[in-house]
Amino acid sequence: MGLVGGGRWAWALAAAGALGAVLAIAFDRSDAGSAANQDWPPFVLVSGLLLVGLVADDGGLFATAGRALARVSTRGPVLFAGSVVLVASVTSILNLDTSVAFLTPILVYTARYRGGGEAPLLYGCLLLSNAASLLLPGSNLTNLIVLGHLHLSGGRFLGQVAPAWLVSVLVTAGVIAFVERRSLRAAATPGTGDGTEAHGDHLALGIGVASVLAVTVLVLSVRSPALPVAAVGVVAIGARAVSGRASLTKVLDILGLPVLVGLFGVAVALGTLGRSWSGPTTALSHLDAWGTAGVAAVASVLLNNLPAASLLAARVPPRPFALLVGLDIGPNLFVTGSLAWILWLRAATTAGAAPSIAKATRLGLVAAPLAMGGALGVLVLAGTR
Repeated sequence: MGLVGGGRWAWALAAAGALGAVLAIAFDRSDAGSAANQDWPPFVLVSGLLLVGLVADDGGLFATAGRALARVSTRGPVLFAGSVVLVASVTSILNLDTSVAFLTPILVYTARYRGGGEAPLLYGCLLLSNAASLLLPGSNLTNLIVLGHLHLSGGRFLGQVAPAWLVSVLVTAGVIAFVERRSLRAAATPGTGDGTEAHGDHLALGIGVASVLAVTVLVLSVRSPALPVAAVGVVAIGARAVSGRASLTKVLDILGLPVLVGLFGVAVALGTLGRSWSGPTTALSHLDAWGTAGVAAVASVLLNNLPAASLLAARVPPRPFALLVGLDIGPNLFVTGSLAWILWLRAATTAGAAPSIAKATRLGLVAAPLAMGGALGVLVLAGTR
């Protein structure tokens, strides 16, 4: 989120969120407090994950992985398969925002190192980050908002959604591979460097690896991992600060506090509305799993998936897992669906790429419905709602 944290629109969002929170408190202090209690853990968790991602990136962990991918094979399909595993893994463990913020430039550089087209890796990073954000509670903030009603540990949640997650990732990857098949088959002319060199130091790399392992254990084993994960992020950044390598400006930029504050305020306002007005819950109660996912996907595009989750899950949703399929995968339909899109655009542009919203949307319009359908089919067959 931090890559877009300082723009005027971000401060406008912060002001709108603050106003929304104030109005929510004035309207119904009890409901506003309940909404805030439901919404704060995701924002604390993602802050910790982004800090861990920053330390891992500074240590060259992501760059090393990207360079290793390029060296595994000059064959496009093999490289693409490796990038799918990398994006899905980082998204699942460190959140989709961390994935697009740090992996997008790495994958762009990886494509250049190989000497082939960068489109499969560039667009794959965005679409796969959204599609792979279904696996763990911390993979997507929307998961934590909806899961506030379910009281599931990360391990139990993983057991429920793992098959649907796998289908979502494979279908999304398959669509990208098919559309970009010519680029993947093109002969490669490996380059040297192009930005994939490890750019950190051994200390940061060690801290980054240790932090990633720590948050993985916490997310899987702790029912409410927000504060422990945030603590790991703070300690990791603190260790870097002691060595004189942590920049406060970069930390604040990565966190994007205006965006976090703004979205939190909007989420609290919509969560308060959802608690005082039974309309959303009543409407969802009349829908099956397919209709629930469809409504969630449309709401994500219209409202952004975080405020949409706060509104639709203000009360116990009738079909929470179907709701998450729409909230997590549905944002691939359009740029307004999730902040991951904005992060991706900024990161790709910074790396010298030329990302196209139109092309990403065309890919998403094919991949998202198919991935949602496949994931829902698995959930329905397993009897998971």
